[in-house]
Amino acid sequence: MRRPGLSLRTHLRRDRGQITAFVLPLMATLMAMAGLALDGGLALAAQVRALGEAQEAARAGAQGIDLAAYRADGTLRLDPAQARQLAENYLSDVGTEGAVSATQEKVTVTVTAVQDTQLLDLIGVETLTVTASGAAQPQPGITGPQP
Repeated sequence: MRRPGLSLRTHLRRDRGQITAFVLPLMATLMAMAGLALDGGLALAAQVRALGEAQEAARAGAQGIDLAAYRADGTLRLDPAQARQLAENYLSDVGTEGAVSATQEKVTVTVTAVQDTQLLDLIGVETLTVTASGAAQPQPGITGPQP
């Protein structure tokens, strides 16, 4: 606001475009909020992708049935080594690394993904790490006519 008694020319000469102490923290806060929104969304998408890959790998592993036991007495259980191998093969095929464990009852897969940040990199946060797990167990097929 112009002081009374000063000409417009004098007023404009005195205003040299000085930044106030309020604008700098405000801009930093706005950039951090935008970074959280953008990079948080990217991390959430990476989490969903990792979950899908873990669940699909576990389902692939659940195909590793112990055929000798099934043929002998109808016992439906996994061959842990085969189940683990099938799940690891799936992860390899989709280009993801994960931890696989298998028992005779179920296969569990944990996938960890690293998402590079876009805006949070400006404040020193270069990556976000997400982890997802999936588990599957063998299910018997159709045993009779369906209605």
